[in-house]
Amino acid sequence: MWVILISIMLLGTAALIVYMNRLAKKDFLNVVELSFEDFPSSERISLFFISDIHRRLINDALIQSAFGKVDFVLIGGDLTESGVPIERVYENLVKLKELGPVYFIWGNNDYETDVHELDALFVDLGIKVLTDEGVILETEDGGRINLLGVDFYEPEKRQEGLKNVMLEAQEGTFRILASHTPSIDKEIQKEDRIRLVLSGHTHGGQIRVFGFGPYRHGGIHHVGETTVFTSNGYGTSGLPLRLGARPEVHIIHLSRMDQ
Repeated sequence: MWVILISIMLLGTAALIVYMNRLAKKDFLNVVELSFEDFPSSERISLFFISDIHRRLINDALIQSAFGKVDFVLIGGDLTESGVPIERVYENLVKLKELGPVYFIWGNNDYETDVHELDALFVDLGIKVLTDEGVILETEDGGRINLLGVDFYEPEKRQEGLKNVMLEAQEGTFRILASHTPSIDKEIQKEDRIRLVLSGHTHGGQIRVFGFGPYRHGGIHHVGETTVFTSNGYGTSGLPLRLGARPEVHIIHLSRMDQ
């Protein structure tokens, strides 16, 4: 009897691991509509947001499904990690460039690699790296969007990091902050006038048991007047397994609330 029970348990465990591994390799493209009363344009702006790629090779079908539907691409950190061949990173970046201009912020795992080699790759491919700096995206009707990218900082230095990037913020613009870690929201002040934060890092907990995980599931929450959007990410950290937090990338449409 015990042999049968143990065998059933082992088979169940093996089946669960197979399921978790298969889930971790799937592609889910989510479309998100975000509207703001003070969005500075009557046009809708769309971006492809992907975070935490780690060791994965982006599926061609995923790129095809987003082709022609976005204005630019934002990589929310952890494009790679230690041990990932630079050729794979190159291939992923080339695929993302098919969708439009690409912006990148650093994640903690990116710093495990040869940073100089990665920087050279960004230069060669024309990827704009936002390291405590920003760019202005201007719409055809004159709306000005300030995309700000903060470098990766450990918790005790995130306030300093936010101060650094806010020195680059432009007055009279709609401010979007790209931060690898969503916990930057604890540092944001009303006077920063950041309307949207885009982040990843937590993988939505990656493995959630009965809905519980080490981190909040990806999604939207609000801190004062700031909308914080966190992705579950595309890849995995550590074991290539997921449960209750499927991998995801996003097309995010930004528009004025009265549209």
